[in-house]
Amino acid sequence: MTVETKTKETRIKVSVNLDGTGKNQVSTGTKFLDHMISAFSTHSLFDVELTADGDLQHHIVEDTALALGKCISDALGDRNGIRRFGSAFVPMDEALAFASIDLVKRRYFVETNIEIKRNSIEDLPREDATHFFSSLCDSIQCTMHLRIEYGSNDHHKIEACFKALALALRLAVERDPRRGSIPSSKGSM
Repeated sequence: MTVETKTKETRIKVSVNLDGTGKNQVSTGTKFLDHMISAFSTHSLFDVELTADGDLQHHIVEDTALALGKCISDALGDRNGIRRFGSAFVPMDEALAFASIDLVKRRYFVETNIEIKRNSIEDLPREDATHFFSSLCDSIQCTMHLRIEYGSNDHHKIEACFKALALALRLAVERDPRRGSIPSSKGSM
């Protein structure tokens, strides 16, 4: 699946293969974000090719999350036969993060204890880190809960969040061999 967006502020092109092996090539102009999306790809086993550029870093970060989420959502189609739910804990040295996801097509984002001490994590402003997750949640159309259990290193805390989210999504998008329909008692997502 490929999504291209072009606005007065940004130009984004992203391709995602949900049945991949974690291959990735990412270029957003923000080294830490490139590192996080690459880690996300590696641990979700989604193949991701992504290029982004634009006027302001905040716009690029937000629009990258929106395009990546839309690409994932489009690749899921009607979400027929998937597991739908996924959760994971990920340790990153002294930090521990938890992510839980429901691919229900209802957007609800909850973040708990994602406190960044410094003004930036490497070259990513702290407010853009959590804004990325919220924008991704919006465009995937899912319920997403992220929590940092504990940690002292801002880099490790955010990296643990990206990896926990990757593992939770990996579980949620998997085909359920026992389900041949929409994974909802309503019959629709």
